[in-house]
Amino acid sequence: MNKIVRILFLLGLGFLVICFLSVNTVMSVVPKGANYTEVKTENAPWHNPQDHDAYAGNVTELDITGYTITQNWQGYYGNVSGTIYLADASDNVLYNWSLASPEGEVYAANESSVTWTNIQCFNFTATGTYADDSSQRGATSFYGMNLSQLENSTDIEWDDVDGVNETFSLAGTHESGDGLTHDLFYTNNLEFNAGECLSTHLFNHSGSGADSQFQEVLLYDPDNQVVVFTSILDEEDVSGFDNEYHDFEMLVLDDGHGTDLDPTIYYFYVELE
Repeated sequence: MNKIVRILFLLGLGFLVICFLSVNTVMSVVPKGANYTEVKTENAPWHNPQDHDAYAGNVTELDITGYTITQNWQGYYGNVSGTIYLADASDNVLYNWSLASPEGEVYAANESSVTWTNIQCFNFTATGTYADDSSQRGATSFYGMNLSQLENSTDIEWDDVDGVNETFSLAGTHESGDGLTHDLFYTNNLEFNAGECLSTHLFNHSGSGADSQFQEVLLYDPDNQVVVFTSILDEEDVSGFDNEYHDFEMLVLDDGHGTDLDPTIYYFYVELE
């Protein structure tokens, strides 16, 4: 009889331990879909041509300067507000904390579903074989999409001055990076150290990226084979490229070459801290 009691006691104790572990499972902070309101969309203005009088018999040397809108990139900028909250699976809120100018990240991907558990840094020199790359979660892609494959997908030539590797680099090694790196950040509770990912710095009010504001990095989702453009919300209400105050600025790829007028659809996600 005592043996039966001991067995029942141990079984009951095991059940309680399982329940305790189940209740105390730590959930990672997963980026959620972001709602947005489009304020305005613009592009650079038309520049009127200059005239010159041509006379038969003359030869004239001209130094000509021109401006052309990029056919590779779309820009986004703006402000972020939101809430950190406690809620159940039906989105019933137990409590929340409003954030006027939160920190965190804004993400853009041309895929409606991102596997955040395996997110990693994009790698220009990855093998492009798309083998199982889950071991590189929170690190740098090894088997995933590489620079050539990414640029080919948007019809970028290797020598385009506004190509991907002319825009993003490690440790700010390209001329637009001014030697700067991105700050440490977290995505889905995965830590990315300062300078670990390819990054760039977008321009502030002085027309320069030579500061730590408006940082953008390239992440990669190996499960969906998609690049995730990531703007780090490091400083709030910073004077941006247009001399207005913004929380973020970012670039995303779009093929605008030749007769291609089709847009690239991007889905926005946000992770607040």
